[in-house]
Amino acid sequence: MNDRPRLIEVAFPLKQTSLDSVHEKNVRHGHISTLHIWPARRPLAACRAALIATLLPDPGTSEERRRLIEKIGGTVVQKVERKKIRGKIVEVVREETVGGILHWGRESNPDLEWFRQEIRKAYGGCPPKVLDPFAGGGAIPLEAMRLGCEVTAIDINPVAWFILKCTLEYPQKLAGQFRPLPKFALESPEFMEGYFKTTGKLTRKQLERNLQAVQLGLFPPPDVNLAWHVRAWGWWVLQKAKADLERFYPSIDGKQTVAYLWARTVKCKNCRAIIPLLKTRWLCKKENKRVILMMEPNADKTSVIFGIQTDVPHVGGNAAQRREHDKRIGAGTMSRSGATCPSCNTPSMTMEDIRLEGQAGRLSSIMTAVVVESKDGKEYRLPTEEEIRIAAEAERMEDIFTDIPFGLPNESLPSKEALGFRVPLYGFDKWHKLFTSRQLLALGTFIRYTRLVHEVMQVENYPLEWIEAISAYLGLTLDKIADYNSMVCTWHNSGEKIGHTYARFALPITWDFVELAVSNQVGGAYNAQLEWIARYIEQGLVASKESQSPVVKNKSAIGIGGLLYDAIVTDPPYYDAIPYSDLMDFFYIWLRRTLNGLSPNFDAAFAASLSPKWDHTQNDGELIDDASRHGGDEQKSKAIYEDGMARVFQACCQSLTADGHLVIVFAHKKPDAWETLVSAIIRAGFVVDGSWPIQTEMGTRMRAMSSAALSSSVWLVCKKRPETARPGWDNRVLNEMRQNIHSRLREYWDAGIRGPDFVWAATGPALESYSKHPVVKKANEPGKVMEVSEFLRAVRRIVVDFVVGRVLTHNGEGTTVSGLDDVTTYYLLHRHDFGMDDAPIGACILYAISCGLSDRALADQYEVLIRTGGQPEPEENKDETEVEDSEAELEEGTGSKVKLRPWHQRKRKSMGYDADNHPAPLIDQAHRIMHLWKAGDVVKVDEYLDDRGLRRNALFHQLLQALIELSSAGGEERSLFESISNHVAARGAKFERAQATLLSESTLEQDPQL
Repeated sequence: MNDRPRLIEVAFPLKQTSLDSVHEKNVRHGHISTLHIWPARRPLAACRAALIATLLPDPGTSEERRRLIEKIGGTVVQKVERKKIRGKIVEVVREETVGGILHWGRESNPDLEWFRQEIRKAYGGCPPKVLDPFAGGGAIPLEAMRLGCEVTAIDINPVAWFILKCTLEYPQKLAGQFRPLPKFALESPEFMEGYFKTTGKLTRKQLERNLQAVQLGLFPPPDVNLAWHVRAWGWWVLQKAKADLERFYPSIDGKQTVAYLWARTVKCKNCRAIIPLLKTRWLCKKENKRVILMMEPNADKTSVIFGIQTDVPHVGGNAAQRREHDKRIGAGTMSRSGATCPSCNTPSMTMEDIRLEGQAGRLSSIMTAVVVESKDGKEYRLPTEEEIRIAAEAERMEDIFTDIPFGLPNESLPSKEALGFRVPLYGFDKWHKLFTSRQLLALGTFIRYTRLVHEVMQVENYPLEWIEAISAYLGLTLDKIADYNSMVCTWHNSGEKIGHTYARFALPITWDFVELAVSNQVGGAYNAQLEWIARYIEQGLVASKESQSPVVKNKSAIGIGGLLYDAIVTDPPYYDAIPYSDLMDFFYIWLRRTLNGLSPNFDAAFAASLSPKWDHTQNDGELIDDASRHGGDEQKSKAIYEDGMARVFQACCQSLTADGHLVIVFAHKKPDAWETLVSAIIRAGFVVDGSWPIQTEMGTRMRAMSSAALSSSVWLVCKKRPETARPGWDNRVLNEMRQNIHSRLREYWDAGIRGPDFVWAATGPALESYSKHPVVKKANEPGKVMEVSEFLRAVRRIVVDFVVGRVLTHNGEGTTVSGLDDVTTYYLLHRHDFGMDDAPIGACILYAISCGLSDRALADQYEVLIRTGGQPEPEENKDETEVEDSEAELEEGTGSKVKLRPWHQRKRKSMGYDADNHPAPLIDQAHRIMHLWKAGDVVKVDEYLDDRGLRRNALFHQLLQALIELSSAGGEERSLFESISNHVAARGAKFERAQATLLSESTLEQDPQL
């Protein structure tokens, strides 16, 4: 590769990548996300686009560049769809891509081979070497392999390392290899029928003839790939486990059990009755199917009696009334403040009471209902005495772990201070306590037979690499059923399906939970999870067909030195966003028991009781900002994280070739955190010269509802700074930045980039002027340097002034605005992007800092913002169990979301008047006039306008027009603004005519001849 700029430094298929990345969130069959859960795995479309653009040089001309971008991402077209929203049919315009290789299903497009060849050509005919030091779930290295690169994937977490082996290594190693199906599979009509159905469209007669021929030995055993061998041995495990577990999941009246619904219980401190802790009593809540759990005190009021009501009627004249009625009749016993006892009808147990009972071991549980499968769908009934007895009997069966390595999972849960963990507050201090006795029995049984597969395959003369790969995938299957089979799982009453443990990346307490009949043929159970894995393997074998053998390492990113790479592309951990190792210990404890003794590599990786955290003696370990790992010292935790990341960036710089590039994904957008990491990147020896905000998240994902993790991920592009680079001077650096940034801003605006993403997109190119110097000195302050934060403040202000200029000219070609005060600038940015609705705090912090303000000042000092908390707005068909935290203690007003305070709620007496020699913000003046106008005091309106010179203030006129455009049509706000605007314009014209008359008379007096 030469020193030509890469495509990603100049252009990128941003819109296409964003569209296909968001679409990918809906993809299931064969996708990497269905192999094993991993927090915040990046979409394959985004990874593929970023890698291609990083590895290919810029063509050099705009026309060639356009063709290349289109070849990667295709073209964007609009599609009109008719959808039913809130009972009405409306037309929805949706954008999608046509062509390109990013959309799911086009990754095997013939054009992919063209890209492989072009990438090799760019590197002298050799495959480029690509490293991901935080490889996690494997999306980036998988796409690098697909493009023909030599890939090294590193992660310190053993669960991640194991996932990477299953994602990258085994499919590549066994792609194109086939073996005959084992004898037990051939002898099973059920299994072979499934196999023959996938070979083509067969009539029933042909299917029976093929089955008979195979079983009579008339056909040789079919040679099949790795995916079918995993299916076969998974089927073997299931049959063995099912024989042992069948009596624990009895079928009543010939109907297969899907799941058992439970509620935790606590004793009422008022009347000592048993309180079932229920968030909701809705069992099914669909438009045409409504089932509710009934509940009343028993005769002696020591507990409750349950019932099932089907065909619950809709009540209410409109949607809001129906929602309110459903909420009232379906209310459980739990609220944010605690539990209400149904026996004495008092809110007797506070949240603190329940915590204390849990810590004392006095929380229990009761089976409330059973979900069964019938010919008409799912049915709900009360548990029988036999089912209650069998559940209790399972408590005596935990000795199954006697013969399993390490026994019952008695490893400690993280402390209650750990990020995202609520369960320790309620007495759950060991991992096995997150499971019922029957769940533990089922998991132990599956582990026993999964481990036995290793021995049986050896007898069947399987090669060692096949044995390891098949055993590994069966270990993943065990993990997946554990995810759907813990006491954290909930029943989704809108979809009639089970939710898994990690609906979000935390472990909340769940009051009403669900227990899956894991050995039955139902969704979420063993057979279903096995099929998800097999489908990924099918995809992985195709993706790996032309790939180089990957290198997968279980080690710290701090120690990656030794080899040189052409590109390092990675998605690092962000401060306290996700506690990876604590979360993944849920799977670690099961993998440790399943894989022990199967290979020396597995034993070494899972030797410790839990996965690596932070090793204070080695000054190395998992890089997250979690004060609980540093004695509760928040400053120390933050410093260790930042120092560790700086060391990683230094190692990356040392591991890149001279013309190599580093691409880092940042999805956590708190500006101060972002600035710290960018500063570390620059100090490590990099020039930052690009940033692309790729939309990678669906708007309804749980973390987006109340965090600084926004809808887009910023892909930051860096190259090595020449060792001959010299210090810069702040005045020259800022001038260069201003000259270069405006053309980029126009390009990004024309490309449709909006909102906070517009600020992020402009940041990378602007940083090149700063980061090409090892240090930037202050010309007028000897001995002082310009920090990254100071430089970025200047950049952001230019960017927001550009945006506000577009807002004030109604998206026209207006010039960058200047002279508008900070508060009004913020108000317009916020109003333009989010209207009067809730907005994520991360975006608002970014805008506030860009305007030289803070979110606190905007809320408390200026009363522009109001904190609205983190709970999503209610939706008509929202599943009542699908909440971010089942405990739901978050009170309104936490500030995880904010919105603009409506004008009529801004009533400070000083609003709109100068204070402490600071002019009143223009938006305050506009709102003051609204109050005066609404009161009908036109005289005071005119006095205010004249005193402040607003009639002749061009910015004020532009502001009024912009506010009219931003207000809802037909609303009071727009009506007021229109009236004020007309009044100001009319009086202004009258004033100008009077001035012109006075000027004319004065001129005549001075020169009568005129």
